[in-house]
Amino acid sequence: MDIQTIGVIGAGTMGNGIAQACAVSGLNVVMVDIDSAAVERGLGQVAASLERLVKKDKLSAADQAAAMARIQVSTDYSSLLPAQLVIEAATENEGLKRKILAQLDALLPAQTLVATNTSSISITKLAAATQRPDRFIGMHFFNPVTMMALVEIIRGLQTSDATHDAVKALAIRLGKTPITVKNAPGFVVNRILIPMVNEAFFVLAEGLASAEDIDAGMKLGCNQPIGPLALADMIGLDVCLAVMEVYLKEFGDSKYRPCPLLKEMVAAGRLGRKTKQGVYSY
Repeated sequence: MDIQTIGVIGAGTMGNGIAQACAVSGLNVVMVDIDSAAVERGLGQVAASLERLVKKDKLSAADQAAAMARIQVSTDYSSLLPAQLVIEAATENEGLKRKILAQLDALLPAQTLVATNTSSISITKLAAATQRPDRFIGMHFFNPVTMMALVEIIRGLQTSDATHDAVKALAIRLGKTPITVKNAPGFVVNRILIPMVNEAFFVLAEGLASAEDIDAGMKLGCNQPIGPLALADMIGLDVCLAVMEVYLKEFGDSKYRPCPLLKEMVAAGRLGRKTKQGVYSY
């Protein structure tokens, strides 16, 4: 399939990052969100990100202007009709994603591919919200999208080879390195990463070391660029908790129980960088 136009549902951090990556790679993009304020905010974040690249001499002013010109924003799903692939990048909530996907499925042409950017939700389950499970796939980008090279390509039970191959080729066109993953809670990276983050909260709650020393230990002892607690603040403590709850539900194994401290911090609204307060203050 010749993919030239990408639809993106969601203009938040992940959505506008995906839109930017596509536009910089020469693809036309339609970015949709629930209201004009959301899409304009997302477009503004893309503009600011591209401006930083220009100032760092990583992008020319001409390429910046060309990329911005390729992005159209809308609050109307019908604007997605020209897209050969629509990537849903809404909040990590299964009910919300299923609702959006059902609406898309009823609107889009039969041949349009649909991908979901999810970090933990079953691709097979989400595909069941559509009448095109063979043309449905997971495309898990990592935050920040514009900097992180990895994309997990996740096949649902009925995902066709043609869909997989087209999406993998797109990821490579975006300058990413895709890995193909079977459908399972958390896929590969988060299956390993989020339990590690959760364990760091247990260590913190037990008073074995300060947050700073826990992060320093993992950075210096395991050669990680950022410690697990600082990473949790970047991801969002609410997202980390949601993923752990998915693991606990799906696997039924107590080793995936969320740390009570993590749950308490989320309940208090201390979600990390996005609320200026998490494990650390920002």
